[in-house]
Amino acid sequence: MKRIVAISLFLFAATVAQAQCAMCKATLENNISNGNIGIAAGINFGILYLFVAPYLAISALAFFWYRTSKKNENKFKQSGLVG
Repeated sequence: MKRIVAISLFLFAATVAQAQCAMCKATLENNISNGNIGIAAGINFGILYLFVAPYLAISALAFFWYRTSKKNENKFKQSGLVG
């Protein structure tokens, strides 16, 4: 039963996303044909922002985890607990 609910939620989310993309495309085509390129540039910047933001967050977490693990490794080496 849980699998059916998960699959149906996934399919519902996919249809909502497709509808939004069609609306964005129609808006951009309409504005570009009228000579207004500013909205298209803003939407393109928003897409790039949404694309890059998760990678930056994961990279920051990985950096802090690496730095903390190196500090802890140095503490253990200095205390003589690690051979």
